[in-house]
Amino acid sequence: MAQLVDFSQIVIGSYMMAAKHASTDIDVIRSAVLNTLRIYRIKFANEYGELVLCCDDRHTWRKEIFPNYKASRKKTKKASGIDWQNLYDCLNQLREELREWFPYKVIQVEKAEADDIIATLVDLATERTLILSSDKDFVQLQQFNIRQYSPMQKKYVDSESAKRSLHEKIIRGDVGDGIPNIMSDDNVFVDEGRRQKPITQKKVDAWYELDPKMYCNEEMLRNYNRNKQLVDLGEIPESIRLNIINQFENAKVGDRKRLLTYFVNHRLKNLTENLSEF
Repeated sequence: MAQLVDFSQIVIGSYMMAAKHASTDIDVIRSAVLNTLRIYRIKFANEYGELVLCCDDRHTWRKEIFPNYKASRKKTKKASGIDWQNLYDCLNQLREELREWFPYKVIQVEKAEADDIIATLVDLATERTLILSSDKDFVQLQQFNIRQYSPMQKKYVDSESAKRSLHEKIIRGDVGDGIPNIMSDDNVFVDEGRRQKPITQKKVDAWYELDPKMYCNEEMLRNYNRNKQLVDLGEIPESIRLNIINQFENAKVGDRKRLLTYFVNHRLKNLTENLSEF
């Protein structure tokens, strides 16, 4: 059993909340992130077990096969007014502190995203598992023995059909990740003034459970395969999967007895009284 935590999402959420109050000092972010982890550990540990922190690597194998992957995020980040370098510095520092001091497995694998780690560990699990993430990409994994809880919405994420959800994601792509729909070419989101070719819900529904070759011309089929490779969490390269499994099985955790030293060193007085909850 385990709680698989989308760690970057937890840190970014805490950072954004702190930024609203004009305080993005590492001490503020540290306290907020640790308290969030404590809350979810208390809430779900009895049913799902210990926290496993799943972290994004700086690079991703998806960008190697699709250079435009998440390319549009550069503009979005620039317009946000957020000091993203400071955010990433906080994230990296907290990840390493948690790896050294806390009794949780912290998994980061070269060229893997947290999505890849979570999907691989779900496939590996033999007991009921919880995904702590607001990312709807994980709905496709609900065909396995998992549940997903959204820290953003403060509720479980449920879907009537994991298979249908994946089908629609492949057909429609993912604007946020820069993945076009299957009727649009690779550069539609990076070329100025261009828009995707629309796909109606009626078509999406009609194509469900059909072989793509029955409704795709050559270009659409090429785009379908592009999207399937990028969004289907069953398409993670085997080398990445093996590295994730190896790191998970051999990951060392911090000694819980050392936590008090860590809390004192970082002046976490507001959390020290709750030390047993970590």
